[in-house]
Amino acid sequence: MLPLNTDRLRFREMSPEDLDAMAAMLGDPVVMEFYPSPKTRAEAAEWIEWNQKNYATHGYGLWIIEATNGEFVGDCGLTWQSVNGTQMLEVGYHLIPDWHGLGLATEAATSCRDFARTRLSADELVAIVHPDNRASARVAEKIGMQRIAEDFSDSSVVRIVFGMQLADSHLFQPQRSNTR
Repeated sequence: MLPLNTDRLRFREMSPEDLDAMAAMLGDPVVMEFYPSPKTRAEAAEWIEWNQKNYATHGYGLWIIEATNGEFVGDCGLTWQSVNGTQMLEVGYHLIPDWHGLGLATEAATSCRDFARTRLSADELVAIVHPDNRASARVAEKIGMQRIAEDFSDSSVVRIVFGMQLADSHLFQPQRSNTR
């Protein structure tokens, strides 16, 4: 299962053949500015393995996103994350710097949001954002999320949790009876 391709992007599962591209992206200090540190090549390999386990367990994870010409753009997808001890479905995204500022993270995250709603029938979706990462916060806001909480799971920084309900609220409203 994959999110729908967009006008400019296509999705595919990560594989060990993506190690060079993933190691370059996850090792880039600009991409990893709001993480404790850039990832090593070995950690990038673990990242790929983690996503492959997510595909096997859940049917989804972070996917490789490519331009329609096949050029590597980054990753985007859905993973389960702990928010103050509660597991929540998160949309996450990383793009190499050459692709920053073009609306591609929003485009990819929108497709993943729609996948969570239509294919997974998820009720809620979150994005966990470092408080200084305005670009990531803007992506969350552009796909319809709003600030819902603070996450204290990481002892080094309190992260902002953006979220949204995916299920139509009328589906959960009790039906009124016309009988008296």
